[in-house]
Amino acid sequence: MKLLAFDTSSKALSVAILEDETIKKNHSITLMPIIDFLMQQIDLTPKDLDRIVVAEGPGSYTGLRIAVATAKTLAHTLGIELVGVSSLLALVPDDLEGLVVPVMDARRNNVYAGFYQDDQLVAPEGHFPFEEVLERAATSEQVTFVGEVTAFKEQIASSLPRATYYETLPDAVKIGRLGLKQAPASLHDFVPHYLKRVEAEENWLKDHTETTTSYIKRL
Repeated sequence: MKLLAFDTSSKALSVAILEDETIKKNHSITLMPIIDFLMQQIDLTPKDLDRIVVAEGPGSYTGLRIAVATAKTLAHTLGIELVGVSSLLALVPDDLEGLVVPVMDARRNNVYAGFYQDDQLVAPEGHFPFEEVLERAATSEQVTFVGEVTAFKEQIASSLPRATYYETLPDAVKIGRLGLKQAPASLHDFVPHYLKRVEAEENWLKDHTETTTSYIKRL
């Protein structure tokens, strides 16, 4: 199976083309130009693809919208399968033992975080104050924090001195390999996995009551 995998959910863009689990090409610059460049490098055309795999979130709202819109457009246009993979899991290197906590900086000492062991979720991903992430991780004997950890190193060292931590970037190759193992998503229903409302929506809801009735009367 030939597949295209990409992630634009964080500060770095990661793109890869795989055939089954073998890497054909991968890169990290801009999305559509690099997709075109990678395919030219290995003499593939879009019609050769069997599946699109995209990091579905959480992460940058703009980045997720770009990635998901591109993935859905490609899958629909080419008539091929679409699979979504966690953007947090894309930050987890292979072969780490114990609890692995990938984090994305969500500002104001908040993070998007997941709790993984052997690439399997052991607690739901979410948007948390970092203090809460530390509390949840404290019950595990072996903990590794990965992803956007630079802003949180002092807190990790102070609260969990035995924990390890290091910065990682999204890995489209891993996204592609994970996407090989998952069933295709419904193209019509596929949406980004934000985990948190945009700030403008949260501010609006402070003064309004959320209902299932649209406030748009007429276009």
